[in-house]
Amino acid sequence: MFGPFSAVYELAKPFLDTRNNEIHMRISYGFVNKLLEVEKGNQAVVRPAIILHDVGWKMVPEELHLQAFGPKNYDRTINRIHEVEGARIARQILEDINYDSQLIEEIVEIISGHDSREKPLSIDDAIVKDADKLWRFSKEAIKIDPERFGIDPAVHVHWLGEQIDEWFLTETGRKIANEEQRLRTLSLNS
Repeated sequence: MFGPFSAVYELAKPFLDTRNNEIHMRISYGFVNKLLEVEKGNQAVVRPAIILHDVGWKMVPEELHLQAFGPKNYDRTINRIHEVEGARIARQILEDINYDSQLIEEIVEIISGHDSREKPLSIDDAIVKDADKLWRFSKEAIKIDPERFGIDPAVHVHWLGEQIDEWFLTETGRKIANEEQRLRTLSLNS
């Protein structure tokens, strides 16, 4: 699945066993591939960044996770920990495989603000941010997130639809989100 980025995945894997991050990363990686087809970002930046973007959650105590993300108000300080720790871990992983040092800097910078930074640094950053959010619209996330947050799936899907214009940075991301939201609404209504 990860082709030339398999070494990145193998080193990231021990950090993905919390918060459903393994499945989240795999689905986000699929969305990255769709976004790259149209948005023309640098795959040597975007693919490793999406594999590594949430490795920092491993450093946040699990009992704090639900305070740090989700559709309700959340603690941005706790959320920020996963970005800072994720950037540190990503740098170490990429250095361990002798990844291009210039690309490491861009990847680490993307990871260090992938949730908290409002304006993207580049098209690569925008693609990572969009792929990360597109996960929430996937059929897998619609099984996981409403249960995790204790909300009705139909209410959650409706809420997601209301976030599209605010959340997505690329036209492709918005189109995919609208289609995924439409599909989730149809499946919940059938």
